[in-house]
Amino acid sequence: MHSEAAHTSSTAEDDLGLARRIARGERTAFESLMRRYNRRLFRLARASLDNEEEAQDALQEAYFQAYRSIGGFRGEAALSTWLSRLVLNECLARRRRVRRRENVIPMISAQDTMPMVNAVVDESAPPDQAVGRLQVLALLERKLAALPENFRVVFMLRSVEELGVEEVAQVLGIPEDTVRSRHFRARSLLRESLARDFDSAERDLFGFDGARCDAIVAKVLARIADAASAESETPG
Repeated sequence: MHSEAAHTSSTAEDDLGLARRIARGERTAFESLMRRYNRRLFRLARASLDNEEEAQDALQEAYFQAYRSIGGFRGEAALSTWLSRLVLNECLARRRRVRRRENVIPMISAQDTMPMVNAVVDESAPPDQAVGRLQVLALLERKLAALPENFRVVFMLRSVEELGVEEVAQVLGIPEDTVRSRHFRARSLLRESLARDFDSAERDLFGFDGARCDAIVAKVLARIADAASAESETPG
C-alpha cells in the first residue's frame, strides 16, 4: 500500500512538473506529453466519435486547448484525467454541431472500423496467423463501434486502457457504480453479438461446396469410369 501511495505521489509531482514546463513555453515538454498520452486519448476520442478522421481532429483541437490553458492545471486531478476531459468536451461539442447541422443523431457506421486496438503483429508469426489476428481485431472493432457511445467509452477506458473504476468515474464525471454497470453491460452486449456471429458461422464450418465439391465429384466419377473400363477389358 505504501509503494502504491508513493507511486501516486510521484506521478502527481511528475504531472505538475511537466505542466509547469509547458506553461513556461517548453514545446519539447508538450511533445513529451502528447507522446505519453496519444494512444489513450485517441482511443477515447475514437470511442466517442463516428470515424477516425474526426477523432484525430478532435484530439488535435483538445491538445491545442490544453497547450493554451495548461497554466491553470493545479494537479487536483491527474494530468491524464484533465486531458481526457478536454478530449471528451471537444468530442461532445462536435457531436452537438453535427446534430444541429443534420438535426439527427449520426448512426454508427458498420463499415468504419475502429483502429483503437493496437494491431501490431509479430513479424515472426506465420502469415496465416498474422492475417487471422487482424481479422479478429477488425471484427472486435466493428462490434465495439456498434455499441451505444456511453457503453463504448467505458469499455474502452476499462478493458482496453485498463483504467481503474475510480479513474474512469473521474474522467467521465459519473458515479463509480455507473461505470461498473456500463462496463458490465458493454461486455454483455459484445459477448451476445459475437455469439450470434459464431452461431451463424458454425453452419458454414469446414464448408465444402462450389469448386471443391465439383472437383471431388468429378474425380470419383472419373475413377468409377476408369474402374468400369478396366473391368470390361479384363478377359472373363
